[in-house]
Amino acid sequence: MKNVKIIGVPEHFNLPWHLAMEDGAFEDRGIQLTWTDVPEGTGKMAQMLQDGQTDLAIILTEGMVKSISQGNPSKIVMEYISSPLLWGIHVAADSPRKSVSELKDDKVAISRLGSGSHLMAYINAENQGWDPTQLQFETINNLDGAVESLSNGSGAYFMWEHFTTKPLVDDGTFKWLGDCPTPWPCFVLAATNAFSEENPGILDHILEVINTYTAEFKQIPSIDRTLSNRYEQKLEDIQEWLSKTTWGQQQISEKTLNEVQSRLFDLNLVDDIKGVKSFLWK
Repeated sequence: MKNVKIIGVPEHFNLPWHLAMEDGAFEDRGIQLTWTDVPEGTGKMAQMLQDGQTDLAIILTEGMVKSISQGNPSKIVMEYISSPLLWGIHVAADSPRKSVSELKDDKVAISRLGSGSHLMAYINAENQGWDPTQLQFETINNLDGAVESLSNGSGAYFMWEHFTTKPLVDDGTFKWLGDCPTPWPCFVLAATNAFSEENPGILDHILEVINTYTAEFKQIPSIDRTLSNRYEQKLEDIQEWLSKTTWGQQQISEKTLNEVQSRLFDLNLVDDIKGVKSFLWK
Protein backbone atom coordinates (compact mmCIF):
# COMPACT_ATOMS: atom_id res chain seq x y z
CA MET A 1 0.00 0.00 0.00
CA LYS A 2 1.45 3.37 -1.03
CA ASN A 3 0.97 6.14 1.54
CA VAL A 4 0.10 9.50 0.01
CA LYS A 5 -0.54 12.75 1.91
CA ILE A 6 -3.03 15.31 0.57
CA ILE A 7 -4.24 18.63 1.97
CA GLY A 8 -7.13 20.99 1.23
CA VAL A 9 -9.51 23.47 2.79
CA PRO A 10 -12.40 22.09 4.89
CA GLU A 11 -14.98 23.23 2.34
CA HIS A 12 -17.70 21.70 0.19
CA PHE A 13 -15.53 21.70 -2.97
CA ASN A 14 -13.55 18.79 -1.58
CA LEU A 15 -16.37 16.39 -0.70
CA PRO A 16 -15.63 14.15 -3.74
CA TRP A 17 -12.25 13.27 -2.19
CA HIS A 18 -13.85 12.32 1.11
CA LEU A 19 -16.53 10.20 -0.58
CA ALA A 20 -13.88 8.38 -2.61
CA MET A 21 -11.83 7.72 0.54
CA GLU A 22 -14.90 6.55 2.48
CA ASP A 23 -15.71 4.14 -0.37
CA GLY A 24 -12.17 2.72 -0.28
CA ALA A 25 -11.69 3.71 -3.94
CA PHE A 26 -8.03 4.65 -3.49
CA GLU A 27 -7.26 1.60 -1.36
CA ASP A 28 -8.61 -0.57 -4.20
CA ARG A 29 -5.71 0.84 -6.25
CA GLY A 30 -3.17 0.14 -3.48
CA ILE A 31 -3.12 3.77 -2.28
CA GLN A 32 -3.54 4.84 1.35
CA LEU A 33 -4.58 8.49 0.94
CA THR A 34 -4.38 10.56 4.12
CA TRP A 35 -6.30 13.85 4.06
CA THR A 36 -5.48 16.86 6.29
CA ASP A 37 -7.71 19.93 6.46
CA VAL A 38 -5.83 23.25 6.29
CA PRO A 39 -8.28 26.00 7.35
CA GLU A 40 -5.57 28.66 6.88
CA GLY A 41 -5.92 28.16 3.12
CA THR A 42 -3.63 28.52 0.13
CA GLY A 43 -0.68 30.41 1.62
CA LYS A 44 -0.22 27.75 4.28
CA MET A 45 -0.73 24.91 1.79
CA ALA A 46 1.84 26.31 -0.63
CA GLN A 47 4.33 26.43 2.24
CA MET A 48 3.54 22.82 3.17
CA LEU A 49 4.19 21.71 -0.42
CA GLN A 50 7.44 23.66 -0.46
CA ASP A 51 8.56 22.12 2.82
CA GLY A 52 7.64 18.57 1.75
CA GLN A 53 5.00 18.22 4.49
CA THR A 54 2.48 16.93 1.95
CA ASP A 55 2.56 15.22 -1.43
CA LEU A 56 -0.56 16.77 -2.94
CA ALA A 57 -2.78 19.81 -2.40
CA ILE A 58 -6.12 21.10 -3.64
CA ILE A 59 -5.15 24.73 -3.85
CA LEU A 60 -6.23 28.03 -5.41
CA THR A 61 -4.94 28.51 -8.94
CA GLU A 62 -3.50 32.02 -8.54
CA GLY A 63 -1.79 31.14 -5.26
CA MET A 64 -0.14 28.05 -6.73
CA VAL A 65 1.00 29.89 -9.86
CA LYS A 66 2.54 32.63 -7.71
CA SER A 67 4.24 30.11 -5.43
CA ILE A 68 5.74 28.05 -8.28
CA SER A 69 6.86 31.26 -9.99
CA GLN A 70 8.73 32.12 -6.79
CA GLY A 71 10.51 28.77 -6.62
CA ASN A 72 8.15 26.27 -5.00
CA PRO A 73 9.38 22.86 -6.31
CA SER A 74 5.89 21.69 -7.28
CA LYS A 75 3.73 21.32 -10.38
CA ILE A 76 0.06 21.76 -11.26
CA VAL A 77 -1.28 18.29 -12.05
CA MET A 78 -4.85 19.12 -13.05
CA GLU A 79 -7.57 21.73 -13.04
CA TYR A 80 -9.86 20.65 -10.19
CA ILE A 81 -12.63 23.27 -10.20
CA SER A 82 -13.21 24.75 -13.66
CA SER A 83 -15.63 27.47 -12.57
CA PRO A 84 -14.62 30.75 -10.86
CA LEU A 85 -14.55 31.12 -7.08
CA LEU A 86 -17.00 33.67 -5.78
CA TRP A 87 -15.15 35.77 -3.20
CA GLY A 88 -17.58 37.44 -0.83
CA ILE A 89 -16.49 40.84 0.51
CA HIS A 90 -17.43 41.27 4.17
CA VAL A 91 -17.28 43.78 7.01
CA ALA A 92 -18.44 43.57 10.63
CA ALA A 93 -22.21 43.38 10.91
CA ASP A 94 -22.38 46.70 12.78
CA SER A 95 -20.18 48.53 10.26
CA PRO A 96 -21.79 51.63 8.72
CA ARG A 97 -20.28 50.77 5.32
CA LYS A 98 -22.85 49.73 2.74
CA SER A 99 -20.88 49.24 -0.50
CA VAL A 100 -17.53 47.92 -1.70
CA SER A 101 -16.62 51.39 -3.00
CA GLU A 102 -16.43 52.64 0.61
CA LEU A 103 -13.58 50.24 1.44
CA LYS A 104 -10.90 51.97 -0.63
CA ASP A 105 -8.74 53.18 2.29
CA ASP A 106 -9.54 50.37 4.74
CA LYS A 107 -7.26 47.58 5.88
CA VAL A 108 -7.78 44.08 4.42
CA ALA A 109 -7.92 41.06 6.73
CA ILE A 110 -6.08 38.15 5.06
CA SER A 111 -5.24 34.62 6.15
CA ARG A 112 -1.58 35.10 5.22
CA LEU A 113 0.62 36.59 2.50
CA GLY A 114 0.31 34.62 -0.73
CA SER A 115 -3.14 33.36 0.17
CA GLY A 116 -6.23 33.76 -1.98
CA SER A 117 -7.60 36.42 0.37
CA HIS A 118 -4.35 38.35 -0.16
CA LEU A 119 -4.10 37.98 -3.95
CA MET A 120 -7.80 38.57 -4.61
CA ALA A 121 -7.65 41.83 -2.64
CA TYR A 122 -5.34 43.08 -5.42
CA ILE A 123 -7.71 41.84 -8.13
CA ASN A 124 -10.64 43.53 -6.38
CA ALA A 125 -8.69 46.78 -5.98
CA GLU A 126 -7.86 46.76 -9.67
CA ASN A 127 -11.51 46.04 -10.53
CA GLN A 128 -12.59 48.98 -8.38
CA GLY A 129 -10.08 51.35 -9.97
CA TRP A 130 -8.08 51.72 -6.74
CA ASP A 131 -4.28 51.82 -6.52
CA PRO A 132 -3.34 48.24 -5.47
CA THR A 133 0.03 49.45 -4.12
CA GLN A 134 -1.83 51.33 -1.37
CA LEU A 135 -3.45 48.22 0.12
CA GLN A 136 -2.72 47.52 3.78
CA PHE A 137 -3.08 44.07 5.30
CA GLU A 138 -3.79 42.47 8.65
CA THR A 139 -2.98 38.74 8.98
CA ILE A 140 -5.77 36.80 10.72
CA ASN A 141 -4.77 33.17 9.82
CA ASN A 142 -8.23 31.72 9.16
CA LEU A 143 -11.98 32.29 9.23
CA ASP A 144 -12.12 32.23 13.03
CA GLY A 145 -9.40 34.87 13.10
CA ALA A 146 -11.44 37.04 10.73
CA VAL A 147 -14.49 36.76 12.98
CA GLU A 148 -12.37 37.81 15.98
CA SER A 149 -10.73 40.72 14.13
CA LEU A 150 -13.86 42.20 12.58
CA SER A 151 -16.01 41.64 15.66
CA ASN A 152 -13.44 43.39 17.87
CA GLY A 153 -13.58 46.58 15.84
CA SER A 154 -10.55 46.30 13.55
CA GLY A 155 -12.48 48.09 10.81
CA ALA A 156 -10.94 45.75 8.22
CA TYR A 157 -12.79 44.06 5.38
CA PHE A 158 -12.44 40.38 4.65
CA MET A 159 -12.68 38.36 1.42
CA TRP A 160 -13.54 34.64 1.62
CA GLU A 161 -15.52 32.12 -0.39
CA HIS A 162 -19.10 33.42 -0.59
CA PHE A 163 -20.94 30.27 0.47
CA THR A 164 -18.51 29.31 3.25
CA THR A 165 -19.06 32.69 4.91
CA LYS A 166 -22.81 32.87 4.17
CA PRO A 167 -23.79 31.32 7.56
CA LEU A 168 -21.81 34.12 9.28
CA VAL A 169 -23.78 36.68 7.26
CA ASP A 170 -27.06 34.95 8.13
CA ASP A 171 -26.30 34.87 11.87
CA GLY A 172 -25.34 38.56 11.99
CA THR A 173 -21.56 38.18 12.43
CA PHE A 174 -20.63 39.68 9.04
CA LYS A 175 -22.26 42.09 6.62
CA TRP A 176 -21.88 41.09 2.96
CA LEU A 177 -21.17 43.98 0.58
CA GLY A 178 -20.58 42.19 -2.73
CA ASP A 179 -18.67 39.52 -4.60
CA CYS A 180 -15.43 39.39 -6.59
CA PRO A 181 -15.24 36.28 -8.82
CA THR A 182 -11.87 34.89 -9.86
CA PRO A 183 -11.22 35.59 -13.56
CA TRP A 184 -10.15 31.93 -14.05
CA PRO A 185 -10.80 28.32 -12.91
CA CYS A 186 -10.35 28.51 -9.17
CA PHE A 187 -8.81 25.28 -7.81
CA VAL A 188 -6.04 23.00 -9.07
CA LEU A 189 -4.50 19.77 -7.84
CA ALA A 190 -0.79 20.33 -7.22
CA ALA A 191 1.99 17.86 -6.40
CA THR A 192 5.54 18.25 -5.20
CA ASN A 193 8.12 17.54 -7.88
CA ALA A 194 9.59 14.84 -5.66
CA PHE A 195 6.27 12.99 -5.51
CA SER A 196 5.24 13.38 -9.16
CA GLU A 197 8.65 12.39 -10.51
CA GLU A 198 8.92 9.29 -8.30
CA ASN A 199 5.28 8.17 -8.55
CA PRO A 200 3.80 9.01 -11.97
CA GLY A 201 1.79 5.75 -12.03
CA ILE A 202 0.35 6.37 -8.56
CA LEU A 203 -0.60 9.90 -9.62
CA ASP A 204 -2.36 8.55 -12.71
CA HIS A 205 -4.38 6.18 -10.50
CA ILE A 206 -5.34 9.02 -8.16
CA LEU A 207 -6.52 11.12 -11.12
CA GLU A 208 -8.58 8.25 -12.52
CA VAL A 209 -10.37 7.78 -9.19
CA ILE A 210 -11.09 11.43 -8.40
CA ASN A 211 -12.13 12.22 -11.97
CA THR A 212 -14.69 9.42 -11.84
CA TYR A 213 -16.12 10.87 -8.63
CA THR A 214 -16.20 14.48 -9.78
CA ALA A 215 -17.72 13.60 -13.17
CA GLU A 216 -20.65 11.90 -11.40
CA PHE A 217 -20.78 14.10 -8.30
CA LYS A 218 -23.84 16.21 -9.17
CA GLN A 219 -25.83 13.09 -10.10
CA ILE A 220 -25.46 11.51 -6.64
CA PRO A 221 -28.98 11.22 -5.14
CA SER A 222 -29.65 13.95 -2.53
CA ILE A 223 -26.08 15.27 -2.81
CA ASP A 224 -27.44 18.74 -2.01
CA ARG A 225 -28.79 17.50 1.32
CA THR A 226 -25.54 15.65 2.08
CA LEU A 227 -23.54 18.83 1.45
CA SER A 228 -25.98 20.94 3.47
CA ASN A 229 -25.72 18.62 6.47
CA ARG A 230 -21.97 18.03 6.36
CA TYR A 231 -21.02 21.68 5.89
CA GLU A 232 -23.85 23.19 7.96
CA GLN A 233 -25.23 25.35 5.18
CA LYS A 234 -28.76 26.14 4.09
CA LEU A 235 -30.08 23.79 1.43
CA GLU A 236 -30.95 26.64 -0.95
CA ASP A 237 -27.41 28.07 -0.63
CA ILE A 238 -25.87 24.68 -1.46
CA GLN A 239 -28.22 24.30 -4.43
CA GLU A 240 -27.15 27.71 -5.73
CA TRP A 241 -23.49 26.83 -5.21
CA LEU A 242 -23.89 23.51 -7.04
CA SER A 243 -25.51 25.31 -9.98
CA LYS A 244 -22.45 27.59 -10.29
CA THR A 245 -19.73 24.97 -9.77
CA THR A 246 -18.06 22.75 -12.38
CA TRP A 247 -15.39 20.14 -11.68
CA GLY A 248 -12.57 19.71 -14.19
CA GLN A 249 -10.90 16.49 -15.28
CA GLN A 250 -8.15 17.92 -17.52
CA GLN A 251 -4.87 19.78 -17.14
CA ILE A 252 -5.26 23.54 -16.83
CA SER A 253 -4.93 25.27 -20.21
CA GLU A 254 -1.85 27.22 -21.26
CA LYS A 255 -4.15 30.16 -21.99
CA THR A 256 -5.44 30.19 -18.41
CA LEU A 257 -1.95 29.79 -16.98
CA ASN A 258 -0.65 32.72 -19.01
CA GLU A 259 -3.67 34.82 -18.09
CA VAL A 260 -3.03 34.23 -14.38
CA GLN A 261 0.67 34.99 -14.79
CA SER A 262 -0.04 38.18 -16.74
CA ARG A 263 -2.46 39.45 -14.09
CA LEU A 264 -0.03 38.67 -11.25
CA PHE A 265 2.81 40.31 -13.19
CA ASP A 266 0.76 43.46 -13.87
CA LEU A 267 0.08 43.68 -10.13
CA ASN A 268 3.81 43.26 -9.35
CA LEU A 269 3.09 40.02 -7.50
CA VAL A 270 5.53 37.96 -9.62
CA ASP A 271 8.83 39.05 -11.15
CA ASP A 272 8.39 37.61 -14.64
CA ILE A 273 6.26 35.41 -16.89
CA LYS A 274 7.67 31.90 -17.19
CA GLY A 275 7.17 29.12 -19.75
CA VAL A 276 4.37 26.65 -19.11
CA LYS A 277 6.83 23.78 -18.45
CA SER A 278 7.79 25.50 -15.20
CA PHE A 279 4.24 24.98 -13.92
CA LEU A 280 2.59 21.93 -15.47
CA TRP A 281 3.05 18.22 -14.82
CA LYS A 282 3.24 16.31 -18.13
